[in-house]
Amino acid sequence: MNQLASALAPTLQGMINQMADKVYETLNFYLQDYYTGWTPSSYRRTYDFLYSAVKTEARMQGNKCVAYVYIDYDAMDNYVNTTGYQVATWANEGLHGGVSVSHKPHVWNDTMKHTVDNGTLLKGAIQYLKAKGFNVKG
Repeated sequence: MNQLASALAPTLQGMINQMADKVYETLNFYLQDYYTGWTPSSYRRTYDFLYSAVKTEARMQGNKCVAYVYIDYDAMDNYVNTTGYQVATWANEGLHGGVSVSHKPHVWNDTMKHTVDNGTLLKGAIQYLKAKGFNVKG
């Protein structure tokens, strides 16, 4: 069984990396949309949030293959009177700097909606496995 797991690990890592790339690309699209959708007049932007997306490479953890895509709000430390976590939360609630404006982003939820919820990641995983010669039924 260990030999089978070792043989499958590179394929799983490749598939998970492809999926993580798609989530990361989509997250960065919505981060960019957040910054281009509205320009504040009451505060100066730091652009920390724009560059906050992080993606790790896939790796085996026990019998699972994992990669992480996330907003690193701990690295967002240039804000006055707020935290990176609060900025990320606001950006997922349709707010800019805690202010309700005409542009209503939902950065993380939109990322999930257009990768996980709509089946894009699953379709990509199936295509990846088929391209590697696996017989996938769905």
